[in-house]
Amino acid sequence: MSLFKRARGLALLLILAPAIMPAEDKPNAEKSNPDVIVFKNGDQLSGTLVRGVGNSILFKSDIVGEVTIPLSKIKELRSSGSFAVLKKDTPATRTNTQTGMVTMDDSTVTLLHPMGQTETLPVSNVAYIIDQSVYDRELEKKAGPLYGWAGTVTGGASFVQSTQHGGTFSAGVKLVRTIPTVPYLPTRNRTIFSLSETYGKLTTPLIPQTTPASPDSVVKTSIFHTDLERDQYVSKRFYYLGTTAFDHNFSSGLDLQQIYGAGVGWTPVLDAKQQLDIKGDLHYEKQEFEDPASNQNLIGASIGEAYKRTLPRSMIFTQTLQLLPAFNEPKAYSANFSTGLAMPVFKKLSMSIAASDAFLNNPSPGFKKNTFQFITGVAYTLP
Repeated sequence: MSLFKRARGLALLLILAPAIMPAEDKPNAEKSNPDVIVFKNGDQLSGTLVRGVGNSILFKSDIVGEVTIPLSKIKELRSSGSFAVLKKDTPATRTNTQTGMVTMDDSTVTLLHPMGQTETLPVSNVAYIIDQSVYDRELEKKAGPLYGWAGTVTGGASFVQSTQHGGTFSAGVKLVRTIPTVPYLPTRNRTIFSLSETYGKLTTPLIPQTTPASPDSVVKTSIFHTDLERDQYVSKRFYYLGTTAFDHNFSSGLDLQQIYGAGVGWTPVLDAKQQLDIKGDLHYEKQEFEDPASNQNLIGASIGEAYKRTLPRSMIFTQTLQLLPAFNEPKAYSANFSTGLAMPVFKKLSMSIAASDAFLNNPSPGFKKNTFQFITGVAYTLP
């Protein structure tokens, strides 16, 4: 069990007090002069320019609140805030991105730099107009290891106190960090971390009528899983990835399973309500069992999908499926399936319902191949 304990200890270190920093898009601080939009019909609207994305801008006014305005309806825009203008098909770097005050007319955007220089480009060539504080935080500076994490912490427990006594505890952490953290900018990289533990013990005391030498009957449950995935995007929907995972399953006689792999991913479905990722990798897999004779060193692959959907009333549905064939030992394949539903109860607290099934085709002798879990608990959303 020592290898498993060391792996679990290392995994727990990854989640100690993550400093979750807010990723809201905040406009510039209070300015002496409001920003002004002059529409083509002659109307004017004063307030604060928040950002520009594609062929529209987001503008905040005390009168109408936040509104999205197509550029085709704007005759003139004057802003006293500091913004970065990103060009289409041009990576954002220190050398090709400047910041300053933004003005706009029917066909051009003009950027006035703090030192007095001006830069003019066609409206059709503008991809983003970003508040300087957002640009500095999301694009200019390298994100620290604790920045931008979001996710959930889940826990549940059950107890029995009678002739039999014992309890079962379950806990889980799911964290995702997407850089940039603001949703309107194209994703550069994504880090996914998860950890779950189910531990239980049920003791049946010795009954006096039985043989006096009989010990108490103890049934133990210990199922641990953690994984870490790093995605590096090459386009909006394609990325390459590196992954590692550790598993311990007392119910299958598995002391520790280690996986180290690299592969590619594709996001065929991506919108405001749902996301579907399809992934595949090649990996090295090491299995260590309670019975050393069953140990394996495998070269295999992972083929899977991950789906997330936002349902009415802010409920979140998730589902994953993963198949793991082994090339050098065809009988040593495995599969994992999980699904869950989080239902908001109060502020950041939700009730969670989850089911999972882990299939191991080559468990230790005397153990079943399937391990099914159904868990209900309480989830807290971060940040």
